[in-house]
Amino acid sequence: MSERTWNILVTGGAGYVGSALIPKLLAAGHRVTVLDLYIYGDVHAPLRPNPKLIEVKGDLRDPAAVARALEGCDAVIHLACISNDPSFDLDPALGRSINFDCFRPLVQAAKQAGVERFIYASSSSVYGIKEEENVTEDLQLDPLTDYSRFKALCEQVLEEERVPGFTTLTIRPATVCGYAPRLRLDLSVNILTNHAINNGRIKVFGGSQKRPNIHIDDMADLYVQALQWDSEAIDGRVYNAGYENHTIMDIAGMVRSVVGTDVEIEVTPTDDLRSYHISSDKIARELGFRPKRTIADAVQGLKAAFEAGKVPDSMDEPRWFNIKMMQRIGLR
Repeated sequence: MSERTWNILVTGGAGYVGSALIPKLLAAGHRVTVLDLYIYGDVHAPLRPNPKLIEVKGDLRDPAAVARALEGCDAVIHLACISNDPSFDLDPALGRSINFDCFRPLVQAAKQAGVERFIYASSSSVYGIKEEENVTEDLQLDPLTDYSRFKALCEQVLEEERVPGFTTLTIRPATVCGYAPRLRLDLSVNILTNHAINNGRIKVFGGSQKRPNIHIDDMADLYVQALQWDSEAIDGRVYNAGYENHTIMDIAGMVRSVVGTDVEIEVTPTDDLRSYHISSDKIARELGFRPKRTIADAVQGLKAAFEAGKVPDSMDEPRWFNIKMMQRIGLR
């Protein structure tokens, strides 16, 4: 492990994970360039006094913006995408243009700019639905949606573009949960917590389905740590990144235990009993990365943010919901 400082481009650095990651990268002494459309607000305004933060407001599909953002960078953390199935399905052509069509050009531009390390945020949804109790990295990919299919195809592109001196690492995160400056309230744990706090009621559809989760601060810590691992240890590797695989009903119970026992849990039958569960043993075994925070910690952090007035109009404000904001601005 090295203690090198990097000049990092974070694509999508003003998104949910990016808003938690950028402060940690700066605190670790790295120089950070954010490339983002900033459609969810000016999330990095408090960080602007830091001279090591560079912001490029631009589109990943614009080669000129990408070239400008890559200037002087020797590492890339690629987070930018149309996130999750419902957002992707809103406009499949838009989703493909951002999540896949511009990916190889980005990777090639990074190589030409002298980037030495490229870290790609894929998704644990690339596995589809598996019967195995432990869904490990060596299982066949079976993406069920265009969102997950293009995530898997980008993994393939990154491997095709890998050359000596250009180290690649693919992470397949579980569903992220918890508070961040650019909050999303359209993810399972965050949805349940929002409704528990503000409606006093949680709706659970089915309940037996398993969902893997990871706390947003653990996710951000993983990307920070990935910059310090030796190239030989990670080059061309793929790792799952999750922590807890719990049923939706169990998660609802955890939310209630933090928010208050008077929260009502309403169960509705559903035909959609898809279960997703992943094993994150490989990254712990090979690289020593183990998440430290629980779902209950995520709920506690969200509760504190609501109590502090950081999440106004949490049921309707478009900036908390990807689809609502994409519809409001007519993203094309």
